[in-house]
Amino acid sequence: MFVSRLILDPRCRRVRAEMLNPYEMHRTLQRAFEGDRVEAGMLYRVDVDRATGVPTVIVQSQADPRWDFLAQLPRYVLDTGEPNPEHKPFIPVFSAGQLLHFRLRANPARKLSNRRIGNRNGVRVGLYTEDEQLAWLARKGDEGGFRLLSCHVVPEGKVYGKKTNPETLDEEGRPTQHQMQHFAVRFDGVLQVTDPEALLGTLRCGIGPAKAFGFGLLSLARV
Repeated sequence: MFVSRLILDPRCRRVRAEMLNPYEMHRTLQRAFEGDRVEAGMLYRVDVDRATGVPTVIVQSQADPRWDFLAQLPRYVLDTGEPNPEHKPFIPVFSAGQLLHFRLRANPARKLSNRRIGNRNGVRVGLYTEDEQLAWLARKGDEGGFRLLSCHVVPEGKVYGKKTNPETLDEEGRPTQHQMQHFAVRFDGVLQVTDPEALLGTLRCGIGPAKAFGFGLLSLARV
């Protein structure tokens, strides 16, 4: 795996627009990967410095990214005087019982089946109370190789976006846009590894839905 860090310039018009529509940021970041972008396995998260308003993007991928295309986007990344973006290989090794700090920005939701209207995929509904959100993450841990030891929950509000579908056109011949809304929650805490292989799979695939909107990336650090 690979991990990249991009410090964005909050004065850039494109950056400000993508902060309001994370799906467009997803499309920009995917340009770093050639070939099958699904196989690239990209996950990302935006952390904003409260004091300065500067956004930092953490990108995890299975493929080695090529960030040279950013030279075509003036002022997209901030001139920090140091290499920006930075990226490096990431080869995690876990052991049963190991304690790790974690951060996760997620869209906690559950799926309701709706057979009456013939919706085979069901309908996702958000989980808005802290008890529901912690229970959701605990279930993900049971499935994904870890156990929660402590967790601080920070609701971050609703995230809006538009997803363009180039395969369908509106009455004026333009690609249709699907309005989307997700509820963002940040989890910070300590977990214990229960199944190293399962946790590695969780790390690669992310947790929860709406990954194209900046959700699901699980960041880990040694205690």
